[in-house]
Amino acid sequence: MPSAPIRCLIVDDEPLAHQVLTQFISQTPGLVLAGTCRNAMEAHEHLTSQPVDLLFLDIEMPLMNGLAFLRTLKHPPQTIITTAYREYAYEGYELDVLDYLLKPFSYERFVKATGRYQPPTPAAPAEERHLLLKDQGGLLRVPLGSIRYVEGCKDYVKVVTTAKTYLHHATMKEMADQLGPDFGRTHRSFIVAAAHIQRLLPEQVLLADGTALPIGNSYKPELLAWFKNG
Repeated sequence: MPSAPIRCLIVDDEPLAHQVLTQFISQTPGLVLAGTCRNAMEAHEHLTSQPVDLLFLDIEMPLMNGLAFLRTLKHPPQTIITTAYREYAYEGYELDVLDYLLKPFSYERFVKATGRYQPPTPAAPAEERHLLLKDQGGLLRVPLGSIRYVEGCKDYVKVVTTAKTYLHHATMKEMADQLGPDFGRTHRSFIVAAAHIQRLLPEQVLLADGTALPIGNSYKPELLAWFKNG
């Protein structure tokens, strides 16, 4: 077990399941109970306000099936399925769950399941990731954290950083793929860094330095979702 406590959330509509899991969690070193929920709606509210590390999730519950709920989570916690229904096992593993516990299960089986938990690997800071650009006859490593936005210019792109602007031979699609999820497409000719956005207006994105970039109509829905979840 890692030194930091693993925060656990129980999502199950059966009181007995809550009792058993609460007891098992309390007697297992390294685990701490962060909350209990009776259905997917309660679980969604809890995860929105208090993220957890490990989810104990029942399948057959009122309002929403547990597996259906798991599919709605953009970044689900590591999950252990706890259910009386064997037939969902394949579907559960398709969702990359840690383990599938069939009720009633023993404490030994519980310990084996929780032992599969792996602490998440911290993502490298944006400043440690780089974009390779041609500059003065050679290659230059430009930190992604310094890039404010990219502008398409026919067969080239302008990579605008906090220090200077570079002209680079690439397509906007190639740039979007290389820059990754910390950057969003606002227009067919613009990709912007989330870290530099100050305000999102109906027709423009305003950056912290006062730069205003246009928003294309076809990009609005995806941009709004990206901005809200970023």
